[in-house]
Amino acid sequence: MPAHESITRRHRLDRVLQPFRRRRGLIVAPNLPSADRDRIAKEVEQLLAQPETTAQRVAAARLVAAYRGLDADGHGHFLDLLASRFGTDPAAIDRAAASLQRASTPTARARAERDLRQAVVPRYAALLHVITGLADGVGFLVDLRADVLARAHDDATLGSLEDELTGHLATLFDVGLLDLRQITWDSPASVLDRLMETEAVHEIHGWEDLRHRLAGDQRCYGFFHPALPNEPIVFVEVALTHGLADNLPHLLEREDAVDDADTAIFYSITSAQPGLAGVHLGNELIKQVVDELRRTDDDLKHFATLSPLPGYRSWLRSEVKANALLSTELEAFGPELDAIVDGDDSWVLDPALAERLRPGVLSTAARYLMTTRDGRARDSVANFHLSNGASLERLNWLANPAHYGIEQSLGVMVNYLYDRSKIAANAGSYLTEGSIKTSNHVKNLVKTPKR
Repeated sequence: MPAHESITRRHRLDRVLQPFRRRRGLIVAPNLPSADRDRIAKEVEQLLAQPETTAQRVAAARLVAAYRGLDADGHGHFLDLLASRFGTDPAAIDRAAASLQRASTPTARARAERDLRQAVVPRYAALLHVITGLADGVGFLVDLRADVLARAHDDATLGSLEDELTGHLATLFDVGLLDLRQITWDSPASVLDRLMETEAVHEIHGWEDLRHRLAGDQRCYGFFHPALPNEPIVFVEVALTHGLADNLPHLLEREDAVDDADTAIFYSITSAQPGLAGVHLGNELIKQVVDELRRTDDDLKHFATLSPLPGYRSWLRSEVKANALLSTELEAFGPELDAIVDGDDSWVLDPALAERLRPGVLSTAARYLMTTRDGRARDSVANFHLSNGASLERLNWLANPAHYGIEQSLGVMVNYLYDRSKIAANAGSYLTEGSIKTSNHVKNLVKTPKR
């Protein structure tokens, strides 16, 4: 576990346990051997049987403290214990299903449906609800889901526990319960520290870099939850420009303010809580930030992104292996093709060679972005923005010449355009038909052979 996550979790634990410091703790071995698992199971049984709320919370705090003291193996045993011993009762489900099949009147059917709904709710759901009421119980559940997600792909028994946590957290983190805040240099230090720790698209290189991203024509907005007041849930970084941005280093390193800014460029969006992966909030964040920027700055007329193509280079490698490139693309890449797809980035330092490769790179990148699989764009970032109603507006050559930019997408970046008047129509056609709204600029990059 990274050091910053360990510190964050320890702080959360301190807040959870504060009201119960004088209570006796539940002492278990870090790897939670079999005998200690039985003790944990007994604690959970007693909690579920306890009708008094305060007593339940005291017991829940003891379980939280015990979990925090476990090592990786202990976490796995604890989660398996919850999933296997405190899930649903198969016999109760069978009885309820049989009653539903036998129901012959509307009243009997309604009663049977209610019994079946109760039967399919796992017992650990009640424990999760009690933990929610602790001082920092919501934060603990976010961390708990992160642990489940890290193990669920290897352990099918955790699937239902993951589903229950996902549904519970989706309700707790409904967008109507979140606050949109602008994050500035004057925000609490814990918020700024979290930004530096979790920025997942373009790494923040120290405090001075962070200060620069929050000053002048740079903006940062995040969603916050009342239970986690100083921890952004998801945040987006924005730069005000004149026209579409086509160069990431210029965007991040510029010093002078833009006097005639008419465009807001969203260049990074990050989910800061691993335990909320899949609880989709980024799309709503962008929409609310657009509305906020329109409200505060009348000169802003255009809203777009400068986005990476994280899957492009691996897709290009597979296309080469499948002999699926167009003849014009093969000609543009020339003899350097195999070396490029295998990781040779020396061409970036040769301007003449880079310029010769340019038509092949942009043509394949455009095809990659316009190609769908099962009705959705292949690229995860493209799918996110297209699902939100953006259109594919422009590809930018060597917009990110940093090592990670070349490694992911040969330096190419994309402008997705958010036109408020077309967002609903674009999203509808994409989600129902797999139709990608694409500008002529992007379409014309594909160099098809002449007949």
